[in-house]
Amino acid sequence: MKSHFTFSKEQRNGILLLLILIIGLQCLYFFVVPITIGVSSEDIAVNKEELAKFNKEIDSLRLVQLEQRKPKIHPFNPNYITDFKGASLGMSNKEIDRLLAFRKENNWINSTKQFQEVTKVSDSFLNQISPYFKFPEWVNKPKVKQVSAFSYGKTSKTYVEKQDLNKATPKQLQSVNGVGTVFSERIVKFRNKFIGGFIDDIQLQDVYGLTPEIIEKITNHFIVKTPRQIQKININNATVDNLVTVQHIDYDLAYNIIEQRNLRDGYKSLDELIKVKDFPVNKIDIIKLYLSLD
Repeated sequence: MKSHFTFSKEQRNGILLLLILIIGLQCLYFFVVPITIGVSSEDIAVNKEELAKFNKEIDSLRLVQLEQRKPKIHPFNPNYITDFKGASLGMSNKEIDRLLAFRKENNWINSTKQFQEVTKVSDSFLNQISPYFKFPEWVNKPKVKQVSAFSYGKTSKTYVEKQDLNKATPKQLQSVNGVGTVFSERIVKFRNKFIGGFIDDIQLQDVYGLTPEIIEKITNHFIVKTPRQIQKININNATVDNLVTVQHIDYDLAYNIIEQRNLRDGYKSLDELIKVKDFPVNKIDIIKLYLSLD
């Protein structure tokens, strides 16, 4: 053991030098370095104008980056706004529901002003999204209708000259301007649902897709000359089961009709039916074909 702890003069001097060096470095770390850092921090000169300019540039780059992250709005037709599309644009649920209810009735929005009237959106929101509205070409540039005195679809004929609508073929109906293969076949198919055909021309309103203009063109050349014979129902003593046999009258409406009849002590005119709750006013002319007051 003695040989492990016995050092020569040179070894002892080396160990002493090593200890002095370690102690010196520790003192330098704890006392000299912090003083040096503190002094250098105080001596740093800050150019406030350059710093402000640098911060402003950083802020502008941050805004550009945020703008790029926003979802981009592409031009769209407001008639086809869905729940998801409306919510992403920032519309409220009530505004979206008003638009969907309007479209459900097969109505179309054809202007920015009409969009606001239907949805009740604010002016600021309208100004924000209206630049992205894209309406069909025919809305932005409506075509000027050329009126021709020789238009077969508009020139009305006398009763004798008109053909019987209950006997018309699809090919004959297609001779009317605006009635193609689809409409002509649809008219004949709807007519054939009833044994004996139409009662009156007014029933063309029930053919899906026919507009009032096309119906007018058809009735200029076709009319019901051999109407289907029916037994009209006395509205003042009809039962629920009687009433539900009439087009556009279901059980709920039949009960409402009878309830209103009892309150009125009988109907004096068939036009009084429009006062009945949930009555389809636009179908009253068709419903009246099946009813009478005596």
